[in-house]
Amino acid sequence: MTTTEIKTNDRTTAPATTVRSNPATARLDFAKTAPKVFRAVIGLDAAAREGLDPTLVELVQIRASHLNRCAYCLHMHTTDARKAGESEERLHMVGVWQEADHFFTDREQSALALTDAVTRIGDAGVPDEVYDRAAAHFDEEELAHLLALIFTINTWNRIALSTAKRAGTDER
Repeated sequence: MTTTEIKTNDRTTAPATTVRSNPATARLDFAKTAPKVFRAVIGLDAAAREGLDPTLVELVQIRASHLNRCAYCLHMHTTDARKAGESEERLHMVGVWQEADHFFTDREQSALALTDAVTRIGDAGVPDEVYDRAAAHFDEEELAHLLALIFTINTWNRIALSTAKRAGTDER
């Protein structure tokens, strides 16, 4: 069996953890196999970041990567955040930002709440109060870029997870 399953009330739910037979190798090199698609995602990523504070960008990417359980992207973005001067203390608190909100500005909290809602969009959509909170801290252009950033990191997480990228192996 390649997955660990959870049993509840005599029915099997979705896999809890995927165990790969050879976790040392990625499934395919997405950049080489689909270069036009890869470049398009890079272009979206670059455009999304325009006008946003680099610290905020990393916090959003870290939070989405936590939620998506993407170790590859989490490692990459915590490393980038450290290089940009982010504190270890704040990096440790991103995963529990609601309980540690005093570590983050109101603007950062609104971006993290929006990240949570968009990343988990299938649970409850994006509630008006979450969107309105973000809209109170970002002008329309910034908000559009923030949303695009959240879309992009979720795409990167899905690429990394689907192709079994290993944390710590990025070439940046």
